[in-house]
Amino acid sequence: MLLDGKTAIVTGCASKKGIGWATARLFAQHGARVALLDLREEDARAAAAAIGDQHLGFACDVRDARRCEQVVKDVVETFGAVDILVNNAGVSQAHRLMDSTMDDYELVLDVSLRGTFNMSRAITPHFRGRRSGAIVCMGSLAAQRGGGVLGGPHYAAAKGAVQALARSMARELAPDGIRANAIAPGLIDTDLLIGKITDEGKAAVAAGTPLGRLGTAQDVANVCLFLASDLSAYVTGVVLDVNGGYHIH
Repeated sequence: MLLDGKTAIVTGCASKKGIGWATARLFAQHGARVALLDLREEDARAAAAAIGDQHLGFACDVRDARRCEQVVKDVVETFGAVDILVNNAGVSQAHRLMDSTMDDYELVLDVSLRGTFNMSRAITPHFRGRRSGAIVCMGSLAAQRGGGVLGGPHYAAAKGAVQALARSMARELAPDGIRANAIAPGLIDTDLLIGKITDEGKAAVAAGTPLGRLGTAQDVANVCLFLASDLSAYVTGVVLDVNGGYHIH
């Protein structure tokens, strides 16, 4: 198994139809122990229990740097060590430039960018002490092509910054044995789409995608597994597109 004996932290895991939970489940199937983080402890615990008894859920608002530091400390104390961090937590909004508010901007930027920054800073001293570690950050197709089907300018900016942060961390942390990469998913068919796009809209996106379908949470989880495992031992600083060919550059 690719992650046998490893421990992973995955943020944004409450929805069993989401990328975070699919990633946590796949990691568990490959031998990892997983700490699942979400806003509400009961939701995080339920998500962890659905995967297996050896996995644990923790409450964590990734916008809170001190809470991120405490959760990392708790996970290390519980499992003994951490090998992988997946910065998945994020908020999607399709509001156009003049339709979005400062509250919208702050929510989207804070969860995606500040959250990734906070969790990465919280785990880095531990990874440095072990001289190893893999960080996977969740970007977006919206950052690759200047907005997306469900991503307004502030969302695209947040995800573009996440991707730049991943590249910067890769360069800085490589001498410590730490790899950092990002994933840029296209339109993924999760609960985030409910009420935001019609079935006709989904069909139109699928028709415009060379592979002829929307992505699934499993599609993204598979790439997370690659970037978290030793299969990508010589890969750092990349932004890996997962969009079925919708955007080829």
